Amino acid sequence: MATGIMEVLLVNAKGLGDTDFLGHMDPYIVIQYKGQEHKSSVARGQGGSPVWNEKFSFRAEYPGSGDNYKIILKIFDKDTFSSDDFLGQATIYVEDLLVLGAEKGTADMHSLKYSVVDKDKAYRGEMQVGVTFTLKVKEESGHKFGGWKESNF
Repeated sequence: MATGIMEVLLVNAKGLGDTDFLGHMDPYIVIQYKGQEHKSSVARGQGGSPVWNEKFSFRAEYPGSGDNYKIILKIFDKDTFSSDDFLGQATIYVEDLLVLGAEKGTADMHSLKYSVVDKDKAYRGEMQVGVTFTLKVKEESGHKFGGWKESNF
């Protein structure tokens, strides 16, 4: 089994449409992968075209438990006096990325655009996201790899 770190670069979103009656919406994203979850910062006052440029790391295995190799990105509008509004979500399938990374040591899906759809599967805009996977070299019994050339003696 190949184990490594999958990094998700959340770049921006466009065309989300402003859902707030007064002012601009304040979007943020919840990123989920196989029981792991991260939350972006809130893009205050940026409305339907927020920019994040944030990176999130997830532990990834291939082949791992189950076959659910997808990243789910859910967009919400942060509200002060009511519950946050769900705007939509995008799904990124990463099985091919993990296979390539397991074979070559690293794999990269450069920043691509993904459609955002609401709960009725209607188009709500797009987001730009990049994903990389880097194979983690196993460490034996907690010792780092290296040789006599790297010692202090």
